[in-house]
Amino acid sequence: MTPGVWSLLLFLAVALVLMTGFPVAFTLAGVSLIFAGIGTLSGHFDPVFLEAFPNRLYGIMTNETLIAVPVFVFMGVMLERSRLADQLLQSMASLFRGIPAGLGVAVMLVGALMAASTGIVGATVVTMGVLSLPTMLNQGYRSSVAAGSICAAGTLGQIIPPSIVLVLLGDVLSNAYQQAQLRQGLFSSETVSVGELFAGALLPGLLLLGLYITWLMILGIWHRDWVPARPPDTGARSGLLQTLKLLLGPLLLIVAVLGSILAGIATPTEAAAVGAVGALLLAAGNRQLNIKTLSAVTRQTLLVTSMVFMILIGASLFSLVFRGFGGDEAVQDLLTGLPGGTLGAILVVMLVMFFLGFILDFIEITFVVVPIVGPILLAMDINPIWLGIMIAINLQTSFLTPPFGFSLFYLRGVAPASLATSQIYRGVIPFIVIQILVLVILSLWPALATWLPGRLYS
Repeated sequence: MTPGVWSLLLFLAVALVLMTGFPVAFTLAGVSLIFAGIGTLSGHFDPVFLEAFPNRLYGIMTNETLIAVPVFVFMGVMLERSRLADQLLQSMASLFRGIPAGLGVAVMLVGALMAASTGIVGATVVTMGVLSLPTMLNQGYRSSVAAGSICAAGTLGQIIPPSIVLVLLGDVLSNAYQQAQLRQGLFSSETVSVGELFAGALLPGLLLLGLYITWLMILGIWHRDWVPARPPDTGARSGLLQTLKLLLGPLLLIVAVLGSILAGIATPTEAAAVGAVGALLLAAGNRQLNIKTLSAVTRQTLLVTSMVFMILIGASLFSLVFRGFGGDEAVQDLLTGLPGGTLGAILVVMLVMFFLGFILDFIEITFVVVPIVGPILLAMDINPIWLGIMIAINLQTSFLTPPFGFSLFYLRGVAPASLATSQIYRGVIPFIVIQILVLVILSLWPALATWLPGRLYS
């Protein structure tokens, strides 16, 4: 067999084992080692590639950017336990009582605020599902619309900074960009920073939120019985003051974290530490900070962080074996030989990532696929920030695409038995279409992703 066939079989074997439900990190590492052993015995793999694995482990351990991951996770889980989302949702829902789809709009706004505060999709979907789904169903919302709105609101944590996905993607793209420069004979030290990705994601994230809300408002006009309004609240003025009071803490936290990164005052790791302290203060202000809460938050942070880093280690081993079989050259020949040049290569990569999102998690795609295709695409003189935001929005669809969309699983876990899984699937379809529409808009107007980073980091 040719080297390209070996690398293709390795990728397919990993995908098939992952579909059986075996842990991702051990699948990546185990299948790669098995293929490396078979390839060594058959003379198709040089085991010298595995000698680079200890250096990769050391690079992961000493990577300062990745330190931000556990700190952002801690901040997000602590904010989830502070019950801010509960109070904000109740307050905003009262403000939009007299408007069709008003409760859905409130869910979207609180979801966006939680996304900008926590950056964790699972926490947002579960929190919003527990708090708002029963209320939406009792108010007469169509089941699929209620489920789809909550799942879509939760995925905003993927693209609205600060986002765990953007932190991980920033590290992977930085390495890919340096490899692309070396392939072109450029030995400059230019990289892609997490701060630039945060700035690039801001406008597309707000555009996505605006389109979500627009869709709900359209439903409020065409199908008012799907998203009925509740009678207006006579205490609207006091409700507005209460909402502003509740918004003050999260907004100050967002400004402290995101503002310090965009202004260049702090690195993402330093800003994450500020955010973690701010989350502790908000939890204390809501009288939710105690030994039990702190223990639970720390334990959850440990579990999530361990999962992410174990997958990263497994993916590093996979990429070494994939490269040892000549997979990177095969992918490069494939992408550079496509009709349409750069446009054709981008289109194929985006389609592959979209369909992989049906069966793989965003972390797996980030750590497995992006290191393979990233250097090749960036060597085609593609703006790395634009490419990063395109990938981030594409990965966002993996949370909504059945059958393995994680947002669907999160909501299914807290939804009542009366809500059928098929209704959840139907409800997310319009929001998947909106995400694809944003990808098209961003491909036509790249400045949506590149203008703000250019102004801030020029």
